[in-house]
Amino acid sequence: MEYIGAGTLLAWVWLLLGQGFFWRTDVRLPDRRDPARWPSVAVVVPARDEAGVLPASLPSLLGQKYPGRAEVFLIDDGSTDGTGALARELAAERGGLPLTVASPGEPEPGWTGKLWAVRHGMALARERYAPEYLLLTDADIAHEPDSLRELVAAARSAELDLVSQMARLRVETGWERLIVPAFVYFFGQLYPFRWVNRPRSRTAAAAGGCVLLRRAAAERAGVPESIRHAVIDDVTLARAVQRSGGRIWLGLADRVVSVRPYPRLAQLWRMVARSAYAQLRHRPSLLLGTVAGLALVYLAPPVTLLAGVALGEAPAAVLGGAAWAVMCGTYLPMLRHYRQPLWTAPLLPFTALLYLLMTVDSAVQHYRGRGAAWKGRTYGAP
Repeated sequence: MEYIGAGTLLAWVWLLLGQGFFWRTDVRLPDRRDPARWPSVAVVVPARDEAGVLPASLPSLLGQKYPGRAEVFLIDDGSTDGTGALARELAAERGGLPLTVASPGEPEPGWTGKLWAVRHGMALARERYAPEYLLLTDADIAHEPDSLRELVAAARSAELDLVSQMARLRVETGWERLIVPAFVYFFGQLYPFRWVNRPRSRTAAAAGGCVLLRRAAAERAGVPESIRHAVIDDVTLARAVQRSGGRIWLGLADRVVSVRPYPRLAQLWRMVARSAYAQLRHRPSLLLGTVAGLALVYLAPPVTLLAGVALGEAPAAVLGGAAWAVMCGTYLPMLRHYRQPLWTAPLLPFTALLYLLMTVDSAVQHYRGRGAAWKGRTYGAP
């Protein structure tokens, strides 16, 4: 037991100091200045059955205060709830940036629905006015009026080809409070933002809800054709841009928010499980390694502490307690970012157990032929 406690404490010391300070939440848009000339931008919004969230998100895009030319292209990906008609109604009522609503039909074999819609939106924009930048944003993401302006200014000032912000997700219900901050925390642990943002870094990631992409960089990377099969399209997009020589940046957002509710555990479970095994490239060996790693890093500290106390093994209890304390300390900044009570930090091992089970379930559903299921479509391994 003592050896397990020592191992998990060493793991947390390494994570604290050697994993790009992933636990810090101070990575925001880089210093920026207004460009002498504001480039043209096309805002591409893939949408499938999004009538429930469009009233809270689409007006925020139409109301962008951007000094240059910008238009919104909402691509209705086979919706059955009147998404396209509602988008037109909102544009007629609210005004603002020009809106084009179009539908590309069912995706061709080998394409995910979202990337098929993005392809269509990019093609429409290119035919219309060949924008210099593309803002790829989801239908459930709301932007403050200066969001586009700030993104473009940051991209121009730092000479970036891709600028992405992790939108602030909704945390209103008990399950959202328990699972959502940890989702962002775990994402940062997998892809430390500071590593992503270093020039010539080998770590690449983006947050699909808000991605500003230079069109020339997209063409150089062959996007979206080169990533057409990707279920985890944001990370795959960032890798494609980076591999083609582009500079990327990823950080947290304060004024770009998700309006999609996940009030029940089952909804959050599906959100995570639909892509968890794809994240592991559908490899059983990576699944086993992930389960073992989660158990050692997140579950072993409280188990070692409690077992050490129960068995009277003081060294094991101390080591396990120290590892648990370091874990909680790294989680506090994310709880502050989401304005959650700090006393909930010791619950992180329980949340990690839920994520472990979601990951295993993701693999089970994959082998049952129901992997990566989303809104009536199922995607297998490419």
